[in-house]
Amino acid sequence: MGGGKRKKVHISKLLSFTCGKSYTLDEQSQIGGPGFLRVAFANDPDCFEAINLNYGLNYVSTTKYNLATFLPKSLFEQFRRVANFYFLVTGCLAFTPLSPYTAVSAILPLIIVIGATMAKEAVEDWKRFQQDTEMNNRKVKLHLGDGIFEKIEWQKLRVGDIIKVEKDEFFPADLILLSSSYDEAICYVETMNLDGETNLKMKQAIEATSNLHNDFNFQHFKAIITCEDPNANLYTFIGSMDLEGKQHPLSPQQLLLRDSKLRNTDYVYGVVVFTGHDTKVMQNATDPPSKRSKIERKMDKLIYLLMASLVLIAGIGSIFFGIKTDKDLNDDKMKRWYLRPDDTDVFYDPNRPALAAILHFITAMMLYGYFIPISLYVSIEIVKVLQTIFINQDLQMYHEESDKPAHARTSNLNEELGQVDTILSDKTGTLTCNSMEFIKCTIAGISYGKGITEVERAMAKRKGSPLISEEENYHSNLIDRPVVKGFNFKDHRIMNGKWVNEPHSDVVQKFFQLLAICHTAIPEFDEVSGKITYEAESPDEAAFVIAAREIGFQFYKRTQTSISLYELDPSTGNTVERSYMLLNILEFNSARKRMSVIVRSPEGKLLLLSKGADSIMFERLTKDGSEFEGKTRKHINEYADAGLRTLVLAYRELDEEEYQKFNKEFMEAKNSVSADREEKCDAAAEKIENNLILLGATAVEDKLQIGVPECIDKLAQAGIKIWVLTGDKMETAINIGFACSLLRQGMKQLIITLDSPDIVLLEKEGNKDAINKASMESVTRQIIEGKKLLSSSISESFALIIDGKSLTYALDDDVKNLFLELATCCGSVICCRSSPKQKALVTRLVRTSTGKVTLAIGDGANDVGMLQEADIGIGISGAEGMQAVMASDVAIAQFQFLERLLLVHGHWCYRRISSMICYFFYKNITFGLTIFLYEAYTTFSGQSAYDSWFLSLYNVFFTSLPVIALGVFDQDVSSRFCLKFPMLYQEGVQNLLFSWRRVLGWMFNGIISAIMIFFLTISAYQHQAFRQGGQIVSGDILGATLYTCVVWVVNCQMAISVSYFTLIQHIFIWGGIALWYIFLLAYGAITPIISTIAYQLFQEALAPAPSFWITTLFVVLCTLIPYFIFAAIQTRFFPMYHNMVQWIRFDGRQDDPEYCQMVRMNSVRPMTVGVSARLDARVSLITTELGEFSD
Repeated sequence: MGGGKRKKVHISKLLSFTCGKSYTLDEQSQIGGPGFLRVAFANDPDCFEAINLNYGLNYVSTTKYNLATFLPKSLFEQFRRVANFYFLVTGCLAFTPLSPYTAVSAILPLIIVIGATMAKEAVEDWKRFQQDTEMNNRKVKLHLGDGIFEKIEWQKLRVGDIIKVEKDEFFPADLILLSSSYDEAICYVETMNLDGETNLKMKQAIEATSNLHNDFNFQHFKAIITCEDPNANLYTFIGSMDLEGKQHPLSPQQLLLRDSKLRNTDYVYGVVVFTGHDTKVMQNATDPPSKRSKIERKMDKLIYLLMASLVLIAGIGSIFFGIKTDKDLNDDKMKRWYLRPDDTDVFYDPNRPALAAILHFITAMMLYGYFIPISLYVSIEIVKVLQTIFINQDLQMYHEESDKPAHARTSNLNEELGQVDTILSDKTGTLTCNSMEFIKCTIAGISYGKGITEVERAMAKRKGSPLISEEENYHSNLIDRPVVKGFNFKDHRIMNGKWVNEPHSDVVQKFFQLLAICHTAIPEFDEVSGKITYEAESPDEAAFVIAAREIGFQFYKRTQTSISLYELDPSTGNTVERSYMLLNILEFNSARKRMSVIVRSPEGKLLLLSKGADSIMFERLTKDGSEFEGKTRKHINEYADAGLRTLVLAYRELDEEEYQKFNKEFMEAKNSVSADREEKCDAAAEKIENNLILLGATAVEDKLQIGVPECIDKLAQAGIKIWVLTGDKMETAINIGFACSLLRQGMKQLIITLDSPDIVLLEKEGNKDAINKASMESVTRQIIEGKKLLSSSISESFALIIDGKSLTYALDDDVKNLFLELATCCGSVICCRSSPKQKALVTRLVRTSTGKVTLAIGDGANDVGMLQEADIGIGISGAEGMQAVMASDVAIAQFQFLERLLLVHGHWCYRRISSMICYFFYKNITFGLTIFLYEAYTTFSGQSAYDSWFLSLYNVFFTSLPVIALGVFDQDVSSRFCLKFPMLYQEGVQNLLFSWRRVLGWMFNGIISAIMIFFLTISAYQHQAFRQGGQIVSGDILGATLYTCVVWVVNCQMAISVSYFTLIQHIFIWGGIALWYIFLLAYGAITPIISTIAYQLFQEALAPAPSFWITTLFVVLCTLIPYFIFAAIQTRFFPMYHNMVQWIRFDGRQDDPEYCQMVRMNSVRPMTVGVSARLDARVSLITTELGEFSD
């Protein structure tokens, strides 16, 4: 398709630019006004005017930092955290005489923690820099003058440069297309990098530049382009080109966007209009909304709580110290003689006790800082990154067919995956495949197609119908046909050319001609197979063109002025070639809900061919053309019941005068350079798309994805509520709901709609105020009635179904809380005919009003708002492109993988992060409280129990690695049990593992541990000889023993808490303890100038003393026994859900169905949706019937 023979085609006859005329002064006045100030001097970027405009080069940077800003910006990011800022202040104070420890030992841990985080930021930014460098140094051919093109780097391009892009190259900037290798100046563009869509888009240059086919044509080319300012809208563009004194309008049809690729075209010439960060793709590269998990926000509150406690105990200690200091000198008698109050500076001066107390407060704030876990944030970041690697590497979430693994695009929300209360799901492409199959149609009031849909299978199962066996019998009588993707149509009446024998064969012919002509698909000839394939804008459109081909109307060629078909001639029975002159395309959009083309047939007839939604098309039929309307409506409703998507097909013949009048108005609208160009085009199309003659309707099936019913069933068992937000009709959505087990027989449906006769009558009258008032009252009344029905029935389950019109009023500020109360009480909620904005608003309502974690899942651009509004956005990398994936937090290939993502990885991540944070606070409180108790024991004299380096390395080396291993590897139960017992997930939904009760419980455990360690050690050493000479312990020995006990206790506490041991955890836990002894040996061997009181401490004092080893063993065992007893009693007599499953595994009863079912029945929320709920309802019904029979 890349060039071919050159045949001069008049631009005035081409598809999109039959509109070569200039626009009016009114419209032209937009250019040069606010928002339309961009000027590009084509082929003259060095002119005086261009230089004065000072547009940037094409250099692009996506990095967060540069060499100058890295240090200040990164440090600012780090010290925004209150804990880091606190440690910075205490580190600075460590250089003053107030410090109870050395400055280096205080600053080093902060440097390590901050440095590790900054290093991570630097590595990530360096990777972005490398990607930028690779892209900026790509090369493209630039016109240097005199028709000479040479390759230069992308980053050197300027606005106004003429460049030549060749086949399969990316566009380096936003360009205005001047010409191409085709005579018609068209080219084909792949926009996968922009919107993820793989189908090709066709672009076309204006007539005035279409003849610039060679390099030398640009020797003397000059033009001035004036257009809109840089903006983020990928699909609009308004501008004009001043060429040789004439103005030529520019539209999105001439705009080639950066990062899209040239396909099926040998080369194009273009002029650069937007460079670098002004390009539309870079304008769209905004940061996604910042999302923080609820656990992380709660963790901040805990830090504040600890800091408040720190201030409190420092204040209490300082007051006590001031009182004691005031009484130190009494009648020249010194109570605390060792502090030398008679010969001291201000710190212990009895004459200035208030000042001494204030200075002590500062010292205490520094000393008690070890209550705050300095390495908590960086440890959690490391753990979350490692958790995302496990998610990304999970082979059971890898989709082999599309070669797409799961991809956690952010690590901030890992634990939120284990706390989801409500899932808000798109339908098409999310629950279904978005792989359309043409399966049925109705033509001239006759229904064709014998295929059975999945929804019909589900309905047949519910009703016990022999439908499936009938289909199999029918299928066995058909001639075997090759499987064709997109075509699952079976009907011998019109296949294999037999349609000519039908009573309305002329209507059948027009029906399939319309399918073969009314589209924007591009045919491609496959030289290997010898078949024609189609690049279509949507799966629906591809299915229609394929269906027309299979029936005998093969679309095989498209030019800018024609569409060519191979058709069966009914009169001769031969296949003939027919070419239709393509005059206009009236494109589909969400407001019009239809698409039309105007063509001239080989016989010279002007035809308007149209297809669209039934709600739009039926009202446009002429009285004579609605002969089959009643039967068609009936068939459409039947198709909707079968879960099929329908489109109505209609046509009309135009006379020349009517067409010329329309074409003049339409072309003026197309030529308009105003912001409301689209509205003008729609208004012109509205006038001609009337008085249509009905042909029939199509029905395509969007099949359920594999495993969707089973996945929904598991999620329902986990207590997760599921809402479906879809743009489909209510009947289609309801039947899809039945097929995927969101709905079931016996479930009462609360349907909120505005289809009542009163509302319909008001709509016909057109009084908007009356319509709004009546609609609001109707929706409010239906919601209140639904709530009454719910409150009057306790045992029954309900489903809420609401359409888009009603949803508009239900989301009003005065009604939305009523609506939410009703919806949250229902087993399932389906919102039909929902717009993208409504999806986002519903998601926001659920998230903000319930306070629970919401998850939105979708696959298309229309789901982006919903994904960004939810706490967690899941993108399906499906057929609708990658926009949803690019806006998501986690990307998966199939809906069924949501089961494993939430029930396995979500549960594990929530448990790990929760346990990790609780343990962090436990170990820091245990350590910090021993410092406080020692200072209290020494009458708050500001003395530390431990050496400065002991203090500094506690969080960094001796206790940090085991907690990271816990966050990465621990499993309360295996993945198999997570899926077998979905009720485990409720621990996260109810936040049982990170509730205030549990967090404060761990803090209390830390307090008890510290008190026992301190007083047991003090009691053991207080009145005992420690050395052979009878000397008692000194402060350094006592501190080292206390420290040893703390290290043993917190690491052994970890060993008791871990449910799933790996070799790494053993190494980290016992290695942390061993590392303490190794450090004590090494540190004690260093010169006493550095090691001070720790010099030879272990070798000469601790190791030779049996009391040191006995005391350590005794204190550790006594400290751990209370928690061990508590854990044993709780696990045995008050088990949590994971404890129950652990007992099942321990007792070997995992294969006992009765026992497992009994455990499953401990679910907090009764199941109302899913296959299991359907079975439970059936069992309950049978039990009731048997009970009545026995009575």
